[in-house]
Amino acid sequence: MPQRSRTEPSPPTILHLVQPVEGGVARVVTELVKAQTEEGLRAVVACPNGGELAARAAAVGAPVHPWQAVRAPGPRLVPEVLTAARLIRELAPDLVHAHSAKAGLVARLAVRGRVPTVFQPHAWSFDAVGPTAARLALTWERHGARWSTRTLCVSESERRAGEAAGIQARWAVIHNGIDLDHFGTDHGGDAQRRAGAQQRALSGVPVDAPLVVCVGRLCRQKGQDVLLAAWPRIRDAVPSAHLVLVGDGPERERLSLAALPHVTFAGATADVRPWLHAADLMVLPSRWEGMALAPLEAMACGLPVVVTDVSGARESLPPGQEAHGLVPSEDPRALADAVTALLRDPALRNALGQQARSHTRATRDFRTTAAAVSGLYQDLLNSPRPLTRKSATR
Repeated sequence: MPQRSRTEPSPPTILHLVQPVEGGVARVVTELVKAQTEEGLRAVVACPNGGELAARAAAVGAPVHPWQAVRAPGPRLVPEVLTAARLIRELAPDLVHAHSAKAGLVARLAVRGRVPTVFQPHAWSFDAVGPTAARLALTWERHGARWSTRTLCVSESERRAGEAAGIQARWAVIHNGIDLDHFGTDHGGDAQRRAGAQQRALSGVPVDAPLVVCVGRLCRQKGQDVLLAAWPRIRDAVPSAHLVLVGDGPERERLSLAALPHVTFAGATADVRPWLHAADLMVLPSRWEGMALAPLEAMACGLPVVVTDVSGARESLPPGQEAHGLVPSEDPRALADAVTALLRDPALRNALGQQARSHTRATRDFRTTAAAVSGLYQDLLNSPRPLTRKSATR
């Protein structure tokens, strides 16, 4: 490798500040730092020790610095801000990219507009909590927007939700993408059929039984309780149907108390593709999202999906599939009817799956997402002041 000349400028340093995260957000951050490192940027991650992200980021070559934090604001907020501020002074990043609400709170308090700051909510915090906490979260988001050089949303509907809530931000929208090299294999290919048949055999699902999978962390956000409430109605209409919940999380014990027939809790897995190739339909009944990755991954494999009408859902589906794959949130009856209709119509499922695969492969490549984020960084790093609403008032 040729040595860098003394006059050649050093690559920009991007500090990703991340609270405890799992699943989709961890994958998004990992793919970003991987792409940025390959591009020649110096991508650094600060996150809690021992979590999923720390191992993933280190595996793709990013320096990882411990930042001990919890998800919720509370008495630990002050030391978290002080620790983050010290890290920022030591690392001297050219830009700070804060992921999710708590990290966004801490980063903006620590930086306060002195360094270009991108805040990426990955779904709004005020959607995830009760009324009192939601009012506090919204008050902060409205106030903290003055210290965001850009507020980066993963869907246009997420941006509209923030705007409707009174957040006066400098917005950017870059859709979530996925690794199409990993998830772009055809659901109907021979190798995938064999993988799916093997997964069914290992889990005890008959080879000819209609199979619904739900992939996601077992938590209130993902709405598995709504799917379980809909399941008896689905089974009444399609008695041989089976449901597999793929993932783990804080709600597993409570959800498993339902003990419904033909429902399997598969737990977490490093590779969900065998389940996607085993299934006839993927369902994600979320209560809130920014733009969920699991439906994109399923569709890239050629699997039709049913999702709830939360942020990012309409933008994920191919045009015209809303009538079959989109239902209101927290409506077990509507969810049951949509799932039942697709389980009863194999030809429609196949047509929707193939359309979904083509659409997702054409529009949701993570390489496009990463390039757009890098382009945003360059625009901010090359822009003259003012960078934020706060600096504009000075």
